Amino acid sequence: MTEVLEVIVEALVDHPEQVRVTEVSRQGGNVHLEVQVAPGDLGKVIGKSGRIAHAIRAVARVAANRQHLRAMVEFVS
Repeated sequence: MTEVLEVIVEALVDHPEQVRVTEVSRQGGNVHLEVQVAPGDLGKVIGKSGRIAHAIRAVARVAANRQHLRAMVEFVS
């Protein structure tokens, strides 16, 4: 699941070498993922009115659902 998010986010940003997707915690059926990008790239990942962030979270939800998990994605710079 982290690999999928990494590929998507790296395609969106100017500095793909600074993209880090980490699994912060996994409790029961929930998984918390943190996406780190360069400070100047955060706006590109969030998008206008959060549309890109919403789409990334939707992809994470689908990937997690295939593993019978529930995903929560947080973006940090």
